[in-house]
Amino acid sequence: MIFSSLVFLFLFLPIVLIFYYLVNQKLKNIVLLIASLFFYAWGEPKYIFLMLGSIFFNYIFGLKVASNNQKEKKTWLIISIVFNISGLVIFKYSNFLVDNVNNLLNININIPTIALPLGISFFTFQTMSYVIDVYKKDGRVQKNIFDLALYISLFPQLVAGPIVRYQTVDEQISKRNHSCEKFAEGVNRFVCGLAKKVILSNQLGLIADGVFSTNIASLSISEAWLGMICYSLQIYFDFGGYSDMAIGLGKMFGFDFLENFNYPYISQSVSEFWRRWHISLGSWFRDYVYIPLGGSRVSKFKLYRNLLVVWFLTGFWHGASWNFIIWGLYFGVFIALEKAFLEKLLYKGPKFIRHTYLLLIVGLGWVFFRASNIEQAIDFIKVMFGFGANSLANATFSAYIIDYYYIIFTALILSTPIVKASKSFLYKLNKNIINNKLSYMIHGLLLSTYMFVVVIMLCSSSYNPFLYFRF
Repeated sequence: MIFSSLVFLFLFLPIVLIFYYLVNQKLKNIVLLIASLFFYAWGEPKYIFLMLGSIFFNYIFGLKVASNNQKEKKTWLIISIVFNISGLVIFKYSNFLVDNVNNLLNININIPTIALPLGISFFTFQTMSYVIDVYKKDGRVQKNIFDLALYISLFPQLVAGPIVRYQTVDEQISKRNHSCEKFAEGVNRFVCGLAKKVILSNQLGLIADGVFSTNIASLSISEAWLGMICYSLQIYFDFGGYSDMAIGLGKMFGFDFLENFNYPYISQSVSEFWRRWHISLGSWFRDYVYIPLGGSRVSKFKLYRNLLVVWFLTGFWHGASWNFIIWGLYFGVFIALEKAFLEKLLYKGPKFIRHTYLLLIVGLGWVFFRASNIEQAIDFIKVMFGFGANSLANATFSAYIIDYYYIIFTALILSTPIVKASKSFLYKLNKNIINNKLSYMIHGLLLSTYMFVVVIMLCSSSYNPFLYFRF
């Protein structure tokens, strides 16, 4: 079950909201817990036991690392990290590792294909953050196993993030505020995220999928660039839209999740881009890997080592494939170069040069992320830069532009804060002219229009990809 499905929108969510607000304060967490476990079991019924096992063992680990015996605490912390990472390795990386050992040693070890449990990377990182935060005294130990289960399984952020750190919702689990204003803010955020996903991302995905599935020899240079641009926008509005929906759902149930995206495509360096993109993942690796390795307060050699370790793990976290590893190291190298000299050099030039550099580097990185394998990614980039006999443009490129120009243009505009700034300016300009009641009516009409268009598109098309099945 995904947020942009009719079952979720018109069956699951309304039923959960009704029960949640009908019961008293003491039962709200129980309703949310049952709903979250049902939500997960809907798509992965056999793996619900994996999640329940993770909840039980991390509950024990949390109690153990909260003890006053420092040596015992550290031992249990190590056990908890090994336990959680082992589960991730078994289910996500076993087949990849065995295949590579077979190729390297020219042997034939056979293991059954292991299916990837939905959202395992997200909830594994959350369970680890819980135990580590308790160990570091950044969060209180949760002695109520049902409340811990709610934190780990909470359905708004379960399968696509953001990665909610325990310390950010520690107090909210036991006590949070509900109000009409907060609920309305949540609905607004959810509908806007849903529109980003269905109206923009899905349409951009049709172009990107078409381009990346075309035989390399048949691609035109313009078509390849268009495919790269559309995929860059698709993944932003898909992932950003899901984060908006998760934050909005959280507010409907009284939670305040941290922001996960902040207009990353307006960045002027790779370092800045990754401070704006998937913020929860970046902060997780910063606090639990980069800083424990020494962060930037080390020698130059160790600094670059730390960056490459973090970015290797970041790439590998996204999927069991060399594409993702290369993608992660690619960004690690550029961030290391920026820290060494490149960022200072870039900031001596005009802003236009910095922004162009960022968009080019990020766009080429997305080619490795989207391509089926490294060979396709390299061949695709060769076409983009004219290394071959590919034509400059073709009929397919023209057809994409004619059919989708308005979607591409809208996506480009909305990937910047132009609309947000314009709305703020108009509000300040008209706040004394347009009364609150009228402004609420206009805003409500816009949201209703978004929902109407979304429902029409979901009913009329079966194309509704879920990009996080590999995560």
